Amino acid sequence: MTSYPKRTVAEEELLSPENSVLVIIDYQPVQVQSIESMNRRELINNIIAVTKLSKIYNVPIILSTVNVATGRNKETIPELKAELDGVTSYDRTSINAWEDKEFNAALKATGRKKIVIAALWTEACLTFPSIDALREGYEVYPIVDAVGGTSVKAHEAALSRVEQAGAQLTSFAQLACEWQRDWSRTETVPQFFKALSDHGEFLEL
Repeated sequence: MTSYPKRTVAEEELLSPENSVLVIIDYQPVQVQSIESMNRRELINNIIAVTKLSKIYNVPIILSTVNVATGRNKETIPELKAELDGVTSYDRTSINAWEDKEFNAALKATGRKKIVIAALWTEACLTFPSIDALREGYEVYPIVDAVGGTSVKAHEAALSRVEQAGAQLTSFAQLACEWQRDWSRTETVPQFFKALSDHGEFLEL
């Protein structure tokens, strides 16, 4: 059995480590504590798993917080911050990260058009930049099991809105498989299995 050669960035329609950028927005204590659409511990575990996955595949990460500099809010939760050592955090006052100059410039500087996004809340800090990014020609992939809203209905309505605008919903397991894609890419296979095992998926070859 022989796989086709790895597609170039220009040829690639699916997500790959070479064409993706991960955006993480507002995983701060106030936001996490207000989530009612899923179990908060599960939410934290999932965003940490996504962050670890991006590091396995060397996908750039754009991290943002809101209102830390103003003193109205605290930094990214420690559990997640520990996985983001060396990643610049872009603090903002705008609810919509797309309207922050430094965040916007950092994302665009990656040159990547496929934005994998996780943000709290779904109904605001995920929805607003997703719609703006789509309008500017980016592709947006919200990670549905690593985001949350202030209620189940608010979360589901927000996902429906961004999907209608053109976003393509994904999940942790789907993202892992999409970035790995081929077992012949042996350098990341052990880490792939560990990431999914740690997350609770049990795979057998």
